[in-house]
Amino acid sequence: MTDTPPTIYVDADACPVKAEILKVGERHGLPVTFVANSGLRPSRDPMVKNIIVSGAFDAADNWIADNVIEGDIVVTADVPLAVRCVAKGAHVTGPTGRLFDQANIGMASAMRDLGAHLRETGESKGYNAAFSPRDRSAFLETLDRLCRRAKSTRTSS
Repeated sequence: MTDTPPTIYVDADACPVKAEILKVGERHGLPVTFVANSGLRPSRDPMVKNIIVSGAFDAADNWIADNVIEGDIVVTADVPLAVRCVAKGAHVTGPTGRLFDQANIGMASAMRDLGAHLRETGESKGYNAAFSPRDRSAFLETLDRLCRRAKSTRTSS
């Protein structure tokens, strides 16, 4: 392990909770790295880094997966990225507060694959529920808990 604080990595393309991530990151004194193909708002905060990757398919996901280390935090709705980050020992949550970990990542991946199959065969339209205030609240709770956990594991190792 390392003595550096955990970093919060954000799959920032279409992430609806960027402001919340900044708030929680600041409260915990953790650096935040937003990774996207384009369109990130610059920040004067030295704890916030914006990484713009190419427009290639999965470029942001690949950058995060290549740079995350054990004990870091990742915010993504992308299940294949979550699988890669959980395998590296990262704490992973979706923007709705859905936690991805060793206990549930296999099922999350299988359900994603099943949903993709059902959409391809026309059995499902694949509509996602609208992002709600309850999702935002659940996300804030989950991210705060993950920050505390990540900080305690980094310092105890």
